[in-house]
Amino acid sequence: MQFKYPELLYALFLLLIPIIVHLFQFRKFQKEAFTNVAFLKEVSIQTRKSSQLKKWLTLLTRLLLLAAIILAFAQPFTSKSDTENTEVETVIYIDNSFSMQAKGSQGELLKRAVQDVISNVDEDENISLITNEFTYKNTTKKAIKNDLLTLNYSSKYLSYDAVLLKAKKLFNTESNLKNIVLISDFQQQLTDFDSDNDSIFKIHAIQLKPANINNVSIDSAYITNSSNNTLELKVVLKNSGEKITNLPVSLFNNNRLIAKTSISFNKETEVNFPLPENEIINGKITIEDAHLQFDNILFFNLNKTPKIKVLTINNADDSFLKRIYTEKEFDYSSTALSNLDYNILSEQNLIILNELESIPNSLTSILNLFVEQNGNLLIIPSQDLDLDSYNSFLKDYDISFKPKLASEKQITTINYEHPLYSNGVFEKKVTNFQYPKVNSFYNITKESNSSILQFEDKKPFLIENNNAYIFTASLNSINSNFINSPLIVPTLYNIAKFSFKIPELYFNIGNKNTFSLAVNLHQDDILSLIHQDIILIPKQQYYNNKVTITTNEEPSVSNIYTVTDKADSIQNVSYNYSRKESDLIYQDLTTLKNITLSNSVIDAFDTIKSETKVNELWKWFIIFALAFLIIEMLILKYFK
Repeated sequence: MQFKYPELLYALFLLLIPIIVHLFQFRKFQKEAFTNVAFLKEVSIQTRKSSQLKKWLTLLTRLLLLAAIILAFAQPFTSKSDTENTEVETVIYIDNSFSMQAKGSQGELLKRAVQDVISNVDEDENISLITNEFTYKNTTKKAIKNDLLTLNYSSKYLSYDAVLLKAKKLFNTESNLKNIVLISDFQQQLTDFDSDNDSIFKIHAIQLKPANINNVSIDSAYITNSSNNTLELKVVLKNSGEKITNLPVSLFNNNRLIAKTSISFNKETEVNFPLPENEIINGKITIEDAHLQFDNILFFNLNKTPKIKVLTINNADDSFLKRIYTEKEFDYSSTALSNLDYNILSEQNLIILNELESIPNSLTSILNLFVEQNGNLLIIPSQDLDLDSYNSFLKDYDISFKPKLASEKQITTINYEHPLYSNGVFEKKVTNFQYPKVNSFYNITKESNSSILQFEDKKPFLIENNNAYIFTASLNSINSNFINSPLIVPTLYNIAKFSFKIPELYFNIGNKNTFSLAVNLHQDDILSLIHQDIILIPKQQYYNNKVTITTNEEPSVSNIYTVTDKADSIQNVSYNYSRKESDLIYQDLTTLKNITLSNSVIDAFDTIKSETKVNELWKWFIIFALAFLIIEMLILKYFK
């Protein structure tokens, strides 16, 4: 038991006064002569005993009466913790990710959680609240009730560590009791939820579980090789529950149904759709699944894409380049250095210096400007190059060639993490293949650049720095067999593809997405992404012959967007929600320590209220005081 005003308890010492008075009260008796002394002596003894008992009972009731009044004024109370003079703060996290679309016993998990929070938080209680999109600090339920009722599912993603860090920053430093309430399904993430051992914060984890974990999703789609003027669209579907039978899969172009099929499968399957090769398609793939809804639609686009412009400045045979940069995808041209038209350099996407013996100063300045304007440069050195000329050009890339070494080297190491090879070029890492080789090569003075291919002694064969790709050996058939190696095609093909990033079939929302458009803008013109009433201005950079657009969190709504220059439509791009929440696999929180675990919002808030509830007892002591007063009156009146 605790007291709001404990200093009043000193008044209990005043109870000593009536005790002293009763103990030292001397009454003088006057002697009277009676005839029957023995009888009067017996009556006197009995009367004195009764008088003493009545006096002590009266004293006791009066002491208890005064003590009860003093305790009542001290305002006693009980609680599970010392919260009477302690500021209590609560931060609530409501997970509104797509996995919370799953249905529990009382409907969708998110909608039920919102209703329970509204029902269990007092109208004017000071709280802070976090969702995956918004943060409300030091507010009340009354102020954000409408926002909660309209809370929608979000494509934005918060890790559990980020949620805890964000929640802790919302507390005032002077508050002593800090409650963090996490309301989520606690779906399995790359990093599991783990509460830290911090006595300052009390974490309440409310894990909401769906009634079942069945879900079918459109996982991905991609285009395979074309044949007979048709493309083949492969659609990958995944199932996280029981076997699916007769699931309809539909393909639309501009909301017009162009194909439909029905499938049955267990865990994963593919569906193939033929598409015309030279037709612009604003596609939509749909399935009918009653569980999670966000992954039932996948948007994609097939556009007429411009050819990538590749220019080779030759001093050697370029037939291997012509075989790679075919007319279907590339606008390939080649010229000797003596016939070079400098005016066309800025129009290119990729410029290749094919075994030039020297690089003139006039070309150096133009190529440096070309690279600064986000153009790609590929340098294949000559066997007999002018070191001073090359090193004068390469100084801007913090590289210089050393004299040639006539030593045979095998190319044995591939940097699989480099973007040239990381996007599906290899199904697995190859450790034993027919290694290409060179008969001579150039060492470089700095090897801290990004090495793409390396020799057996880890010296670089192909490096990349600031959009410049540099071989350290000649590729002609006399010096190397690299042009006959399987590595030559993906390497040079992707170097050209990276020089002009054509919009992909679709992008995933939340990733860093970059693509380029061949468009000429006037000064201060900007491109916009538009879908119905959604108008976005993405991050964009304008270069000589293209505009590069970069998106991340926006757009946040899955659909097909039109890239526009004022009123002119340029091209369509598709954005889809990430499928990482389609697998309904949840973390087991029962093994975690330092948390209070619950599967009900109501139970969790009842626990919090009971821990902070103050039971005031002063009313009981007033009742006790009245009871003792009545007892004293009864004793004085009826005790003989």
